[in-house]
Amino acid sequence: QVQLVECGGGSVQAGGSLRLSCTASGSIFSVHDMAWYRQAPGKERELVARITGGLATNYVDSVAGRFTISRDNGKNTVYLEMNSLKPEDTAVYYCNAALKVAFRSAIDYYWGQGTQVTVSS
Repeated sequence: QVQLVECGGGSVQAGGSLRLSCTASGSIFSVHDMAWYRQAPGKERELVARITGGLATNYVDSVAGRFTISRDNGKNTVYLEMNSLKPEDTAVYYCNAALKVAFRSAIDYYWGQGTQVTVSS
């Protein structure tokens, strides 16, 4: 069984910073892409940032230059450093990981439970 546990959400004023982390645990053979998504009230879930096993990254345009995704492969952990936060960044942030539970298994995708980020003006 695989679990993704997130932490680091909270409430900040505009211009502030937060750091999210997400750790995958359980029966894991290998972890591939890891990503952060977010979902604001009344909106669809959107990809915020992704990092591959080789550390290539990509960001949605609205956060590029303000957010940084990174990972610690030894800890199966992905981070999202969020700076210069804006009220429009308010959302529930979800961690996503593509991983294999065994050598011969297919890659499957797992989600964290979500963590609330609220940015006030």
